[in-house]
Amino acid sequence: MDLKNSYVFPAIFDYADDGISVEFPDLPGCLTFGNTDEEALEMAKEAMGLHLYSMEKDGDLIPNPTGFRDIRVESNQVVVLVEVWMPLLRDQVDNQAIKKTLTIPQWLDEAAKEKKVNFSRVLQDALKDLLGIKNK
Repeated sequence: MDLKNSYVFPAIFDYADDGISVEFPDLPGCLTFGNTDEEALEMAKEAMGLHLYSMEKDGDLIPNPTGFRDIRVESNQVVVLVEVWMPLLRDQVDNQAIKKTLTIPQWLDEAAKEKKVNFSRVLQDALKDLLGIKNK
């Protein structure tokens, strides 16, 4: 799959007394919410980016965006074009730290603590070496 650097999709901002709900007509299930225009736009960027990232990872076909003029809205709604820059998002998600639980003998734990060993760094270096990964 050829990955794009950026995507632009129309979002419908629906204004209600309790805030602004956001949906993407071309991305079913991609929904978010904000209390202000600024917050709703930021949440829309994040939701759309993560939704598209998941679609890319799953190998799903990413649709072409519906034309701005082809979207009909009600009086309390507006159409907003939302853009995400995927290289930055991909890098953030791919390099996000995740917690792993491991088991080692107590004597080894004590010896490593004595030497002030950074367990995370040692595990990362060992995994890279084992997998033949030079830089990432």
